[in-house]
Amino acid sequence: DLFEQIFYRILKEITDKDLLSADHVFIDSTHVKASANKRKFEKKVVRKEARAYEAKLQDELNQDRIDHGKKPFPPEKFEKEEMKEIKESTTDPESGYYVKDERTKQFAYSFHAATDRNGFVLGTIVTPGNTHDSHMLQPLVESIMDKVMKPIAVAADAAYKTPAICNFLIENGITPALPYTRPKTKEGFMRKHEYVYDEHFDCYICPQGETLAYTTTTKEGYRQYKSDPLKCAHCPLLEQCTQSQNHQKLIQRHIWEGYVEEADHLRHTKEVKEIYARRKETIERVFADAKEKHGMRWTTLRGIKKMSMQAMLTFAAMNLKKLANWTWVSPELA
Repeated sequence: DLFEQIFYRILKEITDKDLLSADHVFIDSTHVKASANKRKFEKKVVRKEARAYEAKLQDELNQDRIDHGKKPFPPEKFEKEEMKEIKESTTDPESGYYVKDERTKQFAYSFHAATDRNGFVLGTIVTPGNTHDSHMLQPLVESIMDKVMKPIAVAADAAYKTPAICNFLIENGITPALPYTRPKTKEGFMRKHEYVYDEHFDCYICPQGETLAYTTTTKEGYRQYKSDPLKCAHCPLLEQCTQSQNHQKLIQRHIWEGYVEEADHLRHTKEVKEIYARRKETIERVFADAKEKHGMRWTTLRGIKKMSMQAMLTFAAMNLKKLANWTWVSPELA
């Protein structure tokens, strides 16, 4: 952990000079091309990674099932290992196969980083390039809370706007500064916000005034609400509502959906708008400088351990440069 010690020693120097402003934290990730041929790989079936919030979600969804008069899932239901097929590089097995579009397919690493409002890097985590951004926000924020300070607000892009992240931030008393996300409804169909959720009766009401009643809570944490197919069969809006063969509309609502809605309400406040607007001047600029001036577009190193060292040393150097620029005093001319 030598490079980590160097990184935090420089951060302490910045804090001592009263230059750190970590009330507002900006988080994002960037891909660094691995030193591996994208055509040399083996296909493997591996177990899906456990997420930081998994145990909490299991407890809360089982409580939700009990509250609705359903049996909780037994532990073995969750313990059943979910598998996925991946491409593993034969050159650098610890990198991850990353697909951005048809032209961008490569083995890469993800550098997840957080900065303060002045652009000083507060912490970083390196993962394989196929790790989703949203899985790393919680461990990164926990690291900042442990080693720097607890932030007042955290700003991140749309990839981080998930029920688990909103739940984690709000329950820890941190304001989420997240952007607007477009509804993912098929063209020509009514959007989810057109079905009104009634919190008191725990049901959805469709545009025709009919009720979609609660049926179950899935092991992924989604409550399911279904309409009465006999009423839906003769509805004038059926074609814009569902393609279901039995004319039944299904709406899923995550048990932490209320936290996402709260984040959406906060998005309209003046304070959160100003915080989110600074993203491009902080974390975006740090990644741009790292790639343009510090060789972070690609690497010649292999393995997570060495990549973590590179990330720590690069961000330590960038913090040191900024510290030197901000504290440099012009010498007196004779």
